[in-house]
Amino acid sequence: QVQLVESGGGLVQAGGSLRLSCAASGSIFRLNAMGWYRQAPGKQRELVAGIISGGSTNYADSVKGRFTISRDNAKNTMYLQMNSLKPEDTGVYYCNWRGRRGPWTSSEYDYWGQGTQVTVSS
Repeated sequence: QVQLVESGGGLVQAGGSLRLSCAASGSIFRLNAMGWYRQAPGKQRELVAGIISGGSTNYADSVKGRFTISRDNAKNTMYLQMNSLKPEDTGVYYCNWRGRRGPWTSSEYDYWGQGTQVTVSS
């Protein structure tokens, strides 16, 4: 079982920066991808940035050049550095691990953190 705990959210003015952290505990049989999602009020949860098992990263068009996803394997922690924040970046940010829970299944399972609020004022 995997537990994910986000931190680092808060209130920031437009143009400011925040760094989110996602600390993981527990174990997973095979981790295929990890990422940061956000959900704005009245909108669906969307992928902001992700890392696949080979190390490649991908970003939503709206955050390219401003956000950077990274991981520290020694600390079992994933980060999201957010620069040049805009009011439209406001939302609850969730970290996600996706992978196989065991050798008995080929299905992927999603683990989610509880979310951290990011509010960007104009």
